[in-house]
Amino acid sequence: MAKLLILFTIFFSTIAAVAASGSSEESHRFSRNLSPESMGLKEEKLSHLHFYFHDIISGPKPTAVRVAEAAMTNMSATVFGAVFMMDDPLTVGPEPSSKLVGRAQGIYASASQEEMGLLMVLNFAFMEGKYNGSTLSVLGRNTIFSKVREMPIVGGSGLFRFARGYAQARTHTFNLKTGDAVVEYNVYVFHY
Repeated sequence: MAKLLILFTIFFSTIAAVAASGSSEESHRFSRNLSPESMGLKEEKLSHLHFYFHDIISGPKPTAVRVAEAAMTNMSATVFGAVFMMDDPLTVGPEPSSKLVGRAQGIYASASQEEMGLLMVLNFAFMEGKYNGSTLSVLGRNTIFSKVREMPIVGGSGLFRFARGYAQARTHTFNLKTGDAVVEYNVYVFHY
């Protein structure tokens, strides 16, 4: 009888353990901890990228266009409420004919009523060398008349997966009449 009771206990304990391990809650887990190695990530590096951003809003082939505005935008000294979509070339040098290394694709909007402060939401989409196909994502404030502006790098893709860092922007040239600008960027980014 004791042997039967022991076998019975082992049998039902085994069934209970199997049932618990196969429960829907366990197999449909919301989150879990992973090691970086399990994702194929190696040692983290710090990279510096340097390029020029060409924002052309005038002429027959603009690279940035206004897509929205508020009723009061044209009465505002800061063009508050204007929203622009961009696909700006990124080049090695400040000349438009310089080697193309990528594109800045996204949106910027006038987000300040007191100064020329833009909300920048964009990807630097690279198309040159080992970074071809990789992106860096920027989300930040750009006070365009400040000598140096700093914006956070909030992520990336490809070789920049898990990226974080910052971008420093300095205006190289700005045409007050047309609104066209060439901006020098120094980007410092941690990535794997």
